[in-house]
Amino acid sequence: MPRWRRVAEGLRHSLTRDAEAIHHHYDVSNRFYELVLGPSMTYTCACYPTPEATLEQAQENKYRLVFDKLGLRPGDRLLDIGCGWGGMVRYAARQGVSTLGVTLSREQALWAQKAIAEEGLSDLAEVRHSDYRDVTETGFDALSSIGLTEHIGVRNYPAYFGFIKDRLRPGGLVLNHCITRPHNRPTSTGAFIDRYVFPDGELTGSGRIITEVQDVGLEVLHEENLREHYAKTLAGWCANLVEHWDECVAEVGEGTARVWGLYMAGSRLAFERNEIQLHHVLAAKTDETGNHGRPLRPWWSA
Repeated sequence: MPRWRRVAEGLRHSLTRDAEAIHHHYDVSNRFYELVLGPSMTYTCACYPTPEATLEQAQENKYRLVFDKLGLRPGDRLLDIGCGWGGMVRYAARQGVSTLGVTLSREQALWAQKAIAEEGLSDLAEVRHSDYRDVTETGFDALSSIGLTEHIGVRNYPAYFGFIKDRLRPGGLVLNHCITRPHNRPTSTGAFIDRYVFPDGELTGSGRIITEVQDVGLEVLHEENLREHYAKTLAGWCANLVEHWDECVAEVGEGTARVWGLYMAGSRLAFERNEIQLHHVLAAKTDETGNHGRPLRPWWSA
C-alpha cells in the first residue's frame, strides 16, 4: 500500500504494521527466493574470502565470520533475531551451539523449520515465527542481528539495542550487520523502495548505530565496512534472476520479477558508487568491573 494507507492501518513500527511490512517483502515465494538467492537461502551481504569465490562460498564465509567474531564455542547459546531462512541458526547448530532464531515471516519460519529437521539439528536449533520483541529468554552468550536493523526505525534504536543488552549475559557479545548510509543525516529510502520493496525501511550511518549501541551501555569492540562485498553479492543475485527468469516469472509474475530485478540492479550500483554501505558492529556487555573477558586483539580471521 502507499504510505498514507499504511499510516491509516497502524503506527509505523507497531507490531501489526511491522508484521505486514515483513510479510510484503519476504513472503513473496520461497521458490522465487531459492532461484534468486541460491542454495544458501541467504538474503544478506556475503563476505568474499577471495574475488574469485562463488556466492555460496562467500555466504558460508559470512556465517563463519559472524560466528568467529562472536567467539562462540560448543555448548554456548546464541540468539539470532531476524533470522530469515535460518542460515545462521543452522550454521551455529552444526558447530554445537544451541541457537534460537526468530523471524516475522511465516514462510521463512516454515522453510527454516523444515531445513532444521532435514539436517537433524532439532536438538540444537529452533526457529520461531515471532517478533523479536516477544523473546523472553535471557542469558545468551551471543546475539546476532543480520539484516534486521534496516526494518527497526532509527528512533526505535534505543529500545532495540536495549533489548539486545538485556538478552545477553555479562561478557556476552552482539554482532549487528546492517545496510548503512555513508553519512548520518536523515535520508528517505525513496518512493519506489518504500512502496514496492521495503515498506517502512529506514537507513542511517554507522556513526549513529555506534552511538546508540554505546548509549545503552554496550562497549563497541570493532566495526568494519563490507560495501564492496554487497555489490558482489547483488551481482550474484542478479545473475541468478537472469538465469532463472522464466521460472521466476512463472512463480511470482512478471511485475514482481521486474521490481526485484530493478531493485537489485539499482542497489548494486549504489553499493559500487558508495551511496550505501554495509557495516558490522561488534559490541560487548561488560560485567560490573568493566571486563568482557576477550583477548586484547581480534581473535578472528578476516
